[in-house]
Amino acid sequence: MNFFSDENRRNPYPLYDHARASSPTLHDPQSGLWLIFNYAGVKRALTDHDTFSSRVGPPWFSFTDPPRHTKLRNLIMRAFTPRSVVNLERRIRELSRQLLDRAAGRREMDLSADFSVPLPMMVIAEMLGIPAADRPRFERWTETILNMSYTIPGGARSDQSAQEFRAVTVEMNEYLTGLLDQRRAAPTDDLLTGLVEAEVDGERLSQEEILGFFQLLLVGGQETTTNLINSAMLCFIENPDQLARLRAAPGLLPSAIEEALRYRSPVQWMFRLVKRDIEVNGKTIPAGKLTLAMIGSANRDPEQFPDAGRFDIARDPNPHIAFGHGVHFCLGAALTRLEAKIALTDLLSRMRRFELASDEPWEPRKALHVHGPTRLPIRFELT
Repeated sequence: MNFFSDENRRNPYPLYDHARASSPTLHDPQSGLWLIFNYAGVKRALTDHDTFSSRVGPPWFSFTDPPRHTKLRNLIMRAFTPRSVVNLERRIRELSRQLLDRAAGRREMDLSADFSVPLPMMVIAEMLGIPAADRPRFERWTETILNMSYTIPGGARSDQSAQEFRAVTVEMNEYLTGLLDQRRAAPTDDLLTGLVEAEVDGERLSQEEILGFFQLLLVGGQETTTNLINSAMLCFIENPDQLARLRAAPGLLPSAIEEALRYRSPVQWMFRLVKRDIEVNGKTIPAGKLTLAMIGSANRDPEQFPDAGRFDIARDPNPHIAFGHGVHFCLGAALTRLEAKIALTDLLSRMRRFELASDEPWEPRKALHVHGPTRLPIRFELT
C-alpha cells in the first residue's frame, strides 16, 4: 500500500476503506511506521498524550506535550484571542473581493494560485503586521517548510530538507528580531505585539517560542484554509445535487463547511511517538515507534458516520476530528472556518456555474500530510 503516491493522495479513501476494514492498525515495514485508521483508534492517539507523544517535529508548541504545551498554549491564546479573529472579518472580506475582482473579466482562473493560496497568506501577514513588500519572503519560507513536510523522517530527502529548514530558521529569526524590537519600542494592535506582551504566571514567550509559532502560522495558518476552500469547491463540482441544495438554502453553508472538513480533511494525518508498548485494535505498537493517526480515514469511518462515503451538507451530528482533538485541537480552527465562510460565500455568489477546466489529474500539494490540489483550473460563468 503506497499511501504517498500522487494517485492515492488525490483519492486515498478506497485505500483507507480497505485498510480500516482489514487492518485498522497497520505496520508498514518499508517506512517502519505504524498507521491507525479507525475513528476510535485515531481519536485515542490524538488525546492520550501520556502514551502518544507529540514531540516529533520542529520546536513549535504544537510539537510539545503537557504540561509545557499547556503553558505555551495559554500564553499564545493571550494574543490569538477569539476577538482578534472576529476583528479580522471585515478585512478578510475586502481581501477576498480584491482577489476575485482580478478575475472578473475572465471566464477561467486557477482557483488555488489566484485565490485559495494568497487569501490566507495575506490574512496571516496582516495579523502579524508584516509589510506587504516582505510577503515574497513569506512564500519562499513557506516553500522550504513545506519541503520538510514532504518527507518522512528517516527518508531519502529528510536530512537535506532538515538542513534547508535550519538555514531558513536562522534567516527568519534575524528578520523576527527586528520586528520584535519594533513592537517593544512601539506596540501596535497586531498579533506580534500580543505575543510579545502575553504573560501567564509571570512567564512570557521566549523569542524561540515566538519564532516557532511564527513558522507554524506560516504553514498551518495557510495550508489548512487553502485546502479547505479548494476541497469544498471540488466537493460541490462532484456533487451538484448538494450545491443546488446549498444554493436553495444558503443557511446550510456552515454545515457544508463542516462536511467538507470531514469528507476531504485538509490535514490527513498527524505524527505521534509511542512512549510505551500499547495495544490498538488488537496489535501492539512498540515503544519508540512513529505512528500516523490517519485523520482522513477516521473521518470516513462508517462506524462513526452513517453513509460515510456520501457528501451531505446537512449532516448532523458531524463529530469529525479534522482539527484534531483534545489539548492539541487546532488553535486556528475559528480563523479557518471564518475564512472559508467568507471565501465560499463570495465564490458562490459570483459564479452561477463552475466546473473543472482541465481533464488532467490534479497535482497534490507539496506537504505529504495535507490533502488538496497545487493547481485547480476552473471554468465559470458570472452571475
